Amino acid sequence: MLAPDLSASWFARAQKVTPGGVNSPVRAFNAVGGTPRFIKSAQGAWLTDVDGNDYVDLVCSWGPMLLGHAHPEVIAAVQAAVLRGTSYGTPTEPEVELAEEIVSRTSVAQVRLVSSGTEATMSAVRLARGFTGRELVVKFAGCYHGHLDALLAQAGSGLATHQGSQSVPGTPGVPQGATDATIVLPYNDEAAVEQVFTEYGDQIACLITEASPGNMGVVPPRPGFNAFLKKICAQHGALFIFDEVMTGFRVSRSGQWGLDGAVEGWEPDLVTFGKVMGGGFPAAAFGGRADVMQALAPAGPVYQAGTLSGNPIATTAGLTTLRLADDAVYAHVDQTAEVIGAAATEAFARVGVPHRLQRNGNMFSIFFTDEEVVDYAGATQQDTEAFAVFFHAMLESGCYLPPSAFEAWFVSAAHDERAIEQVLAALPAAATAVAAAANH
Repeated sequence: MLAPDLSASWFARAQKVTPGGVNSPVRAFNAVGGTPRFIKSAQGAWLTDVDGNDYVDLVCSWGPMLLGHAHPEVIAAVQAAVLRGTSYGTPTEPEVELAEEIVSRTSVAQVRLVSSGTEATMSAVRLARGFTGRELVVKFAGCYHGHLDALLAQAGSGLATHQGSQSVPGTPGVPQGATDATIVLPYNDEAAVEQVFTEYGDQIACLITEASPGNMGVVPPRPGFNAFLKKICAQHGALFIFDEVMTGFRVSRSGQWGLDGAVEGWEPDLVTFGKVMGGGFPAAAFGGRADVMQALAPAGPVYQAGTLSGNPIATTAGLTTLRLADDAVYAHVDQTAEVIGAAATEAFARVGVPHRLQRNGNMFSIFFTDEEVVDYAGATQQDTEAFAVFFHAMLESGCYLPPSAFEAWFVSAAHDERAIEQVLAALPAAATAVAAAANH
């Protein structure tokens, strides 16, 4: 590996004009130390930094790059779309086609396109409150739903990486009043949910949950937990919001709902989407029951709008990505995640490093703890210093992991034998480095 001199130079420049030198906190490497790598290009399963180093990408832009970077068919479709103009501010054909594709693959009857996952969850919560005429929102500690004020209460993801705090609100700048109508519960805890609905059921507008959390590391729902949430919401007239910004079209062609709700026979009232559905462009969506969605302007009284919503370039990229995401793609990414996860477990076990590999479909992460992690409290007990050692050992071997212990790992259809072998070759030495650090 070449020294990251140019990355360091760019980071110094960035810090002069951008808070912390980055446009999303986790990118700053604060959780692991060292110099953030500035990426110049990406192709398939590989990232190339400004210093000329190549890395196997195990972040995949935090999930969206299901097909790999610069997929030729996605690039060709985007190039053709750009030649027709970049933004019209009017209805377009690709936004209708993308909405139809989302409806065909999921439980939603109608969908509204927006530009970010935060915008999707913000709008879904507003719609739930407007539809029910209630104010209270129930969420789970460690579940991250974007940086809207009402849901930045004991959130995971970058907030956990940033401060490791359990405070409510979870960041300065959010007034106490913004979270007064937010109830935060421990994840995977049915008894806590039952208690809250017993006390406040007629005041709860919605319960929102990550469909399968990946923002405190990967912490899957216990069997039947999502079905329980849907049932108790229905019993009390609250809406069940299923946040699939991360899992949507990633863990299956129908997202997490394809793995549980479609099998168990239940449907969420509202669903949020993002990441994969944009094909690497800023695009997201929320959708759900037709009667609920009809309360949204201009059909109904609940207002929501966006200048770049349904952007023709983003919708073209997303539509092309989803159409290419066939059964073979999901079989490959599932198998790749299994192979890498098993190799990591074997490497750590060989040198006696306590750890837990946790997976949900092709999303996975490693916790440096000897206890199963079922909620945010458990996630915060992991050895984050061990993760930092592991991260840098893998980075020096040409493998780019999420620079935080509180994030999921992602692979793509472009992770071929060469990319996988580089990861497998790097794991034993990285595990040994973690063991050596623990002994000192």
